Amino acid sequence: MYLSRLAVTDFRSWESAELQLGPGVSVLVGPNGVGKTNLVEAIGYLATFGSHRVATDAPLIRRGASNAVVRGLAVRGGRELAVEVEITAGKANRARVNRAPLSRAREALGIVRSVLFAPEDLALVRGDPGERRRFMDELLVSRWPRFSGIRSDYERVVRQRSALLKTARAAGDLRTLDVWDGHLARHGAALLTGRLRLVAELGAPVREAYADVAPESAPIELRYRCSVPEMSETDAVDTDAAELEKTLELALLDEMAKMRRQEVDRGVCLVGPHRDDLELRLGEGPAKGYASHGESWSFALALRLGSFELLRSDPGDVTGLSSDPILILDDVFAELDVRRRRALAERAQHAEQVLVTAAVPDDVPEKLRGARFDVTSGQVSGPN
Repeated sequence: MYLSRLAVTDFRSWESAELQLGPGVSVLVGPNGVGKTNLVEAIGYLATFGSHRVATDAPLIRRGASNAVVRGLAVRGGRELAVEVEITAGKANRARVNRAPLSRAREALGIVRSVLFAPEDLALVRGDPGERRRFMDELLVSRWPRFSGIRSDYERVVRQRSALLKTARAAGDLRTLDVWDGHLARHGAALLTGRLRLVAELGAPVREAYADVAPESAPIELRYRCSVPEMSETDAVDTDAAELEKTLELALLDEMAKMRRQEVDRGVCLVGPHRDDLELRLGEGPAKGYASHGESWSFALALRLGSFELLRSDPGDVTGLSSDPILILDDVFAELDVRRRRALAERAQHAEQVLVTAAVPDDVPEKLRGARFDVTSGQVSGPN
């Protein structure tokens, strides 16, 4: 798939901007701070309803504006779909598809699919577990949009159960807590099932991508570190999804019963996928704290390239048509050495649509020098 048009209103630094795009490579060139990243961030938002830079929507709305609007025209298999998302801080998003309003914005998820690699991705290797949980969940939503609702329901249950735990000790009445245990186990099992299956399928393409960009390095491995004992991504491969989900629900209930006293004493939920991690292993040990700067960059890049390969191999999405996701490379070539630039360009050039941002045109490898857009403060011109 590709976007033939992107338009934003009051999004980040842009009062308004519009790009006419096409398949192949498009390069946005301009000094740092003029809004190149904001434009590709808008594309990522159409795909996931989230930003790779901030955890909440409020910073996406231009200062002084009440809301922001992102519009895209997606082309897949000759079929055009216009998608529009309106972002209002503190309120639910509103979405339209072909100008028709949707009852729930997340029904638009899956129309645009993208994979975005940015300097912030170094946190996937060096950062806290929350960075890796977010990576898994956003990829889940890209593959199977129904997980947006599952994730939202689970997060709501965790917030409400945590609030109850904070008062349970003083109140001395834990009967209501049993009800919320059931809610957490049910929604948590559904989210866990998706994550375990995702990690099981993601491992091979990530290992292959890492071998391409860092052939001299030790091999890598992905492992899902689960708060439910003796449960791993291997179990997800060999078990029916419905059966696995039921097993996980019972296991979560059992683990919560064991941890009940500690949870009440501390006033926090200690069991569930919000406590899990994606363990990144380099050779015989963890990548975090042991990988060199170059190995960390290679691992982060491999995670994104592996995600791209996984999405493009899916048999179909909400439109019923399989296709490449949009590959976005946001200001990364300045961070990579010559060999890694070459390896990334070799893989990227085969994508249906690639968007590259760069401060200096010479940072972009020759194979990725496509249509050029010049970006200055408040203005974008091109293609040239």
